Amino acid sequence: MAARTRALAAAQDAPHTVLEYSPSQDHFGEHAAEELGTDPAATLKTLVIAHAGNEREMALCCVPVAGHLSLKAAAKALGWKHAEMADPAKAQRATGYVVGGISPLGTLKELPLLIDASVEPLPTITVSAGQRGLSIAIAPADLARLGGGRFAPIGTQ
Repeated sequence: MAARTRALAAAQDAPHTVLEYSPSQDHFGEHAAEELGTDPAATLKTLVIAHAGNEREMALCCVPVAGHLSLKAAAKALGWKHAEMADPAKAQRATGYVVGGISPLGTLKELPLLIDASVEPLPTITVSAGQRGLSIAIAPADLARLGGGRFAPIGTQ
């Protein structure tokens, strides 16, 4: 049985499936999709961004591992002028998770959550469960509800 994480505790109020796989040291999302045999368009990576010029203001962005995050689109969705990728150490402190295991659920600090609109109609998506080698399969609407997030067109192919 997998170790309990804050993400798993946060997900207990919604139907979900815990998925385990052997973790990697890089290309975390792509590796997870490959190991789990999940669709890369329905397997999400969680990225932490910062408001350019105000590194204390951060947000979580979930986009399919098959694509990329548009920082411009994410900034626009958040009402920011510009966004940049957060410093990994600051992302880890804000979320309480290590890079490669950052989950949109159960973060230490409550951060705005954007989920790419491309996954909204899917029955199930897969996101990190708070540690490398551990994911959650969950309905997109449940992820948004539990994480206090919303859908926005923030991904690119």
